[in-house]
Amino acid sequence: MGNQFRTLFLLSVLTALFVLIGDALGGKGGMVIALVFAGVMNFMAYWFSDRIVLAMYKAREAREEEAPELYAIIRELCQRAGLPMPKVYIVPSQTPNAFATGRNPHHAAVAVTQGILQLLSGEELKGVLGHELAHVKHRDILIQTVAATVAGAIVMIARIGQWALIFGGFGGDDNDNPLGAIGAIALLIIAPIAAFLVQMAISRSREYYADEGGGRFCGQPLYLANALRKLEQGVQQRPMKEANPATAHMFIVSPLRGKGMTSLFSTHPPTEKRIARLEAMARGAI
Repeated sequence: MGNQFRTLFLLSVLTALFVLIGDALGGKGGMVIALVFAGVMNFMAYWFSDRIVLAMYKAREAREEEAPELYAIIRELCQRAGLPMPKVYIVPSQTPNAFATGRNPHHAAVAVTQGILQLLSGEELKGVLGHELAHVKHRDILIQTVAATVAGAIVMIARIGQWALIFGGFGGDDNDNPLGAIGAIALLIIAPIAAFLVQMAISRSREYYADEGGGRFCGQPLYLANALRKLEQGVQQRPMKEANPATAHMFIVSPLRGKGMTSLFSTHPPTEKRIARLEAMARGAI
């Protein structure tokens, strides 16, 4: 439950930051406009993200007769997790990776690359697919959409503030800004960065939670721990050149690791920490 409370806390921080910058920079009217606009954009992304991402990576739906072992693993895991069978896709990439998408468990898809099918054993693949189904079970697409909505609204409010700064005022006709002009300018610079960092922290928290769920669903957390070791090395050797940073959080390991991203701005926790937690889980320490 620790990761659940952490996610709730971080979402609360995002909301508080949104209210603060909205009142200080955009006024109540600007705050509402930004939230509605960001909400509409992310509502569309929530409903159509599966089609967009699958098309982006040229994933094709796999028939059961051509991938019987893959289907068998997913079906077994779904029975353990109490989930309906998702659609199964294969991505034509030699970079070993996997992701899940879909707005809810009844409209979910699990995609694996050709590289991961070649690299991992059946047990390790079971750990990876358990992780992805945990994302589906936990409705992480919805949580990420909420976080993106608020963070996006904060960025929009900051842009409203930039125009207000250019034309000589903050918050329209509201002259009772408690932060003052200097405080508002500082918030204008800091808030979008802070919102982005909080959004990344939410993504990392959901990865830990999916690791725990995946370890339970597959029956042995070490399956996933061993898979993560291989995947980390595999991505370093074969980074996904076509990867879009906007979708990096969806993969089980960041496809952008080979591009020098620091851990502060990464959508994923350090792989060694994830492995250590899974090993502790296997010992019964978690």
